[in-house]
Amino acid sequence: MYRKKNPISGLKGNERIEDIFVVKIKKGIFPYVNGYYFHLLLSDAEGKNIDYKYWGEKDEAKVRALYESIEPDAVVLVQGRTAIYMGTLQIATNHPDTIKVLGEGEYDPSDFVKKSKRDIGEMVQELRGLIASVQNPEIKRLLERIFIEDEAFMDKFKQHPAAIQIHHNWAGGLIEHSLQLARYCEASKAVFPELDRDLMIAGALLHDIGKLSEIQVTTRIKGTKEGQLIGHIPIGYSTLSDIMEETKISDELRMKLLHIVLSHQGQMEYGSPKEPMFPEAVAVYLADELSSKLAEIIEFVGESKKGTEDDFMYHNRHRRNIYLK
Repeated sequence: MYRKKNPISGLKGNERIEDIFVVKIKKGIFPYVNGYYFHLLLSDAEGKNIDYKYWGEKDEAKVRALYESIEPDAVVLVQGRTAIYMGTLQIATNHPDTIKVLGEGEYDPSDFVKKSKRDIGEMVQELRGLIASVQNPEIKRLLERIFIEDEAFMDKFKQHPAAIQIHHNWAGGLIEHSLQLARYCEASKAVFPELDRDLMIAGALLHDIGKLSEIQVTTRIKGTKEGQLIGHIPIGYSTLSDIMEETKISDELRMKLLHIVLSHQGQMEYGSPKEPMFPEAVAVYLADELSSKLAEIIEFVGESKKGTEDDFMYHNRHRRNIYLK
């Protein structure tokens, strides 16, 4: 069995490579002066990408057969060397080195999808405890219907990532993220007793259920066609609306829960078709911000420390330096 040796983030120029990667995108075959080459985008468990070029000989049929044997999401063993081209790190393979597609059993899937640092069973018990603590009978019935009675839903929910790359992008990330929101909402209730705890708990646990259809896990975490075309907020709205029709929940509560799903990203420019319009919706939105932003920065600091001894590292998405010490 081949194991992943180094993350993409740890690679440097002019290094000998013999490691495994996931094929994210196939970019085609092209002629060059000495034959034919093909171009791939490779990925790893961190969600980082690197360009790859296989420089083949003049036998086009041979190069094409190798290229066509490589499917998107395949795990490949790559031999070659890193180089920096026009300021970008890439991997190149030249004869006699090669690229080989690995079959099931030749690699460990956990090398490509990170796992939660928390125990899944422990998080499931925490979620069940939250549901048991809900006092509103309508909300409690709804949560039991979704998270306890629907075993197939729960089996998927507890293993699912919360994102492809930015935050909680690991197996178990969705339940972990949802529980963090619930704890932040309970903290808000402690400061503002007038808040409806049960409504916030339900919003925290349900806000991202559309992610189950927006994201899929193969040898990597990636978006589904439905996720790309529709998005997790409309999917979550539709899913929750259908379930609430089944459970005959009151109109007022139905509208509030759906509003929380629609507004949990806070602003229209961030994907929410509505902005939060009552205190509990604001609390869920801000809890989502805290959970996602802190998880993102904590992961960034941890990963950056592996590759540098500098005090600061530039964060491309946030466009600022992050202090690592």
